[in-house]
Amino acid sequence: MIIDEVHFSQDWSLHLKALHDEFPEHLLRACDASSLVLRVGTGDLSRRFVHIEMSLLSFREFLFLETGNEYPACNPFASNVQLPVQPSPSLLTAFRQYMQSGTRPFYREGDFEDRMLSILDKTLYEDIHFFLPSVTDGNLRLMKAVTGTLANASIPRSQVRSLCSDWGIGADKLYHMLTVMESVDLLRIVRKEHDRKAKTAGEKLFFSDPAFYAVLNGNKGNAREALAVMLCSYGGYTVEATKDETTGDFVLTKSIGFSSSSFKVEIGGASKRPKKADFVIRDDTDYPGGKNIPMWLLGFSY
Repeated sequence: MIIDEVHFSQDWSLHLKALHDEFPEHLLRACDASSLVLRVGTGDLSRRFVHIEMSLLSFREFLFLETGNEYPACNPFASNVQLPVQPSPSLLTAFRQYMQSGTRPFYREGDFEDRMLSILDKTLYEDIHFFLPSVTDGNLRLMKAVTGTLANASIPRSQVRSLCSDWGIGADKLYHMLTVMESVDLLRIVRKEHDRKAKTAGEKLFFSDPAFYAVLNGNKGNAREALAVMLCSYGGYTVEATKDETTGDFVLTKSIGFSSSSFKVEIGGASKRPKKADFVIRDDTDYPGGKNIPMWLLGFSY
């Protein structure tokens, strides 16, 4: 039994618990557009269900849908990394297509832009309203304005004071709205290194799905950074903005057992300089070398 949009059922977790106990021979799957719904269930499902997060498509998975070839995943930051596929003009063309419209499998069905705009509207007017029942039309217009600003701003930051003044809301309300927008997987908030404040708009804001930048004719640099942040996050790294931008764009941290390792990355085009970062992730390049990692290779992280 598969139950979609599970949050439309009141006390859904209690019903799932009862179904599981009554019909133990059956396989139950419950899914929802937001992982937040599955985390706030009131029933004790921890011993009965395993939570699985469906990530957006990686470039590796996109290539599988396009070609039928299953290439191995790899760690692009490893020394002497073995390339899963040899770069070629056709590979780079496929990667550009992936950046534009390849993060969701329904891209193969056509009308990708219209479908993405429908997802944006559904998220704003239905999913968010479920978590913020008191949301007003003004709040919805503000959230839509935030998405428009993020698409086109040269620097993806939220000016809290300006937004609060322009829209007549308090900072607490704005922080809450941004948190919910992050929880329903519309936004990805990248906090500054070692920032543990409970209320924050983050150092940088991105769409969780980088394809929104192409759909909304957004800033190419923001789209590039959003894609790198998405791929690194799904690849198992915690992504934070550096305290000092002259040293790099982001700090990537991965925990292994009781220890963790961190390094800095800079993200840009083919001529991007590494500054003081450990690696520079470059778009429109083919082969890795030294500190240089082509962005398409980042798409093989998972």
